[in-house]
Amino acid sequence: MWKLSPITAAALSSLAVAACAPSLGPPPPGRPSGPPGFQAADFAWSQAAGRNGVAGHVAHRRGATRYSCAGAGVVLTPETPWSRARMAALYGSTERAALPTEAVRARTPNAPAGDAGPYVKRTTCDVQDRFSFSGLADGAWYVITTARPVGEPQGESVALMRRVITRGGRTVALEL
Repeated sequence: MWKLSPITAAALSSLAVAACAPSLGPPPPGRPSGPPGFQAADFAWSQAAGRNGVAGHVAHRRGATRYSCAGAGVVLTPETPWSRARMAALYGSTERAALPTEAVRARTPNAPAGDAGPYVKRTTCDVQDRFSFSGLADGAWYVITTARPVGEPQGESVALMRRVITRGGRTVALEL
């Protein structure tokens, strides 16, 4: 039969109790639960001038159908806790998505509220389905645009989203 020292017995007892304790609980008092709220200060890093860029191309296909973003707006949203939660709510992912535009719009009421407009960079997709951003700070961003099926003017558009990281004074080649 084993005999444990009082210190060893106390340590084992503490470990057993800790193993049964829940690992997550309610947020501390004064801290909101749910998605992160919009904080303008979280976007400050994205306003600094940088030497990075993004050179993008839309090459989305569904089966034999090719999609084009020609003339569509392209936005570049800085990644923050709020924008990450918003991407998860709108696109079901914080990395990449291609969803019907109407499905994304339908999810908007469930996304965290806030206005990132002053921090978003904008451009337009050209006739060759290309777009670019320059002068970007180091960090993570969300590239978002819409695309329509080529040759189907009434076809359902898709919303394309992809996370991209810029750093080191380089231009990131990105395909959506």
